[in-house]
Amino acid sequence: MPMISVIIPAYNAEHTIWETVESVWQQTFLDYEIIIIDDGSRDQTLEVLNKIAVQDKRVKVFSYENAGACVARNLGISHATGEFIAFLDSDDLWTRDKLELQLAALQKHPEAGIAYSWTCTMYKQGESLRFMQCNTSLYEGNIYPNLLISNFIGSGSNILARRQAIESVEGFDTTLKACQDWDYYLRLAARWSFVLVPKNQILYRQSSRGTITSNVDVMEEQGRFMLDKAYQTAPPELQHLKSQSLSNFHRYCAVLYLQYSNNFIGVKKSGKNLWQSICMYPQILLHENTQKLLLKFLLMHVLSPQITQSIINFNKIVNDVNDPRIKPN
Repeated sequence: MPMISVIIPAYNAEHTIWETVESVWQQTFLDYEIIIIDDGSRDQTLEVLNKIAVQDKRVKVFSYENAGACVARNLGISHATGEFIAFLDSDDLWTRDKLELQLAALQKHPEAGIAYSWTCTMYKQGESLRFMQCNTSLYEGNIYPNLLISNFIGSGSNILARRQAIESVEGFDTTLKACQDWDYYLRLAARWSFVLVPKNQILYRQSSRGTITSNVDVMEEQGRFMLDKAYQTAPPELQHLKSQSLSNFHRYCAVLYLQYSNNFIGVKKSGKNLWQSICMYPQILLHENTQKLLLKFLLMHVLSPQITQSIINFNKIVNDVNDPRIKPN
């Protein structure tokens, strides 16, 4: 039996899946199996997967009708034989030491059920990849209250979990159309302690996840639904955190509306979410990220999304093109 099962759901991933699997092949820890669930892809994904499976007997490919990433992950869990389970989306990457260091952290802390790391967002700028650090949280142990407030784990490609932890909760909620990872992590955190590997080890690909305003609409609706669901089971002493949770979530929606909008409709929706965020938890105005978001909103409102984004992109190039702090190790 392998020590670790790596579960990769794949849908129309012909352009990224090979590089994703290569990031597993390049791991310094080698005792694993790779379970890839083809979720009814309509492109050449399955053909690529069959070529991958020929190269490595640790790769197992299963093909099903399209049912969504949550169903695919749950099917992957049903096929997994490892003592530990990791999830990796078909367009994300891992650094070489991801499995080794997360496994070592869990072995050092037998009371912990799940290990996680920091995530970098990678996106294309011209022909090159650029990296932007997403989170540097330091939460360990009982992270449940902090995770209720915001999803600092972020990526669905992050965690390594003991099989006992995975089996102690129901699978990914297939009724959710967004925020499924956050929902799943919350249910794990309610039962298990987490341990952190304080390194950038998850490379989240933004370029292939480009979305439109209507997708953010779904995120906004489903996120509120998920938080209502989470607080229905949260203990009484944590109920006071709900306003802060909603405030952080609406600020996140405001960021997405500005990030993916090229017209004033998205800017207007961003402003609405930003206002809701401030009303629900006024202290959020003290955060530097909120202040920067407010400035960006005002610029887009006064100028235009296109002009403002050009200014921001230029500023990023000047400030972080050679900044080692946002590069993965």
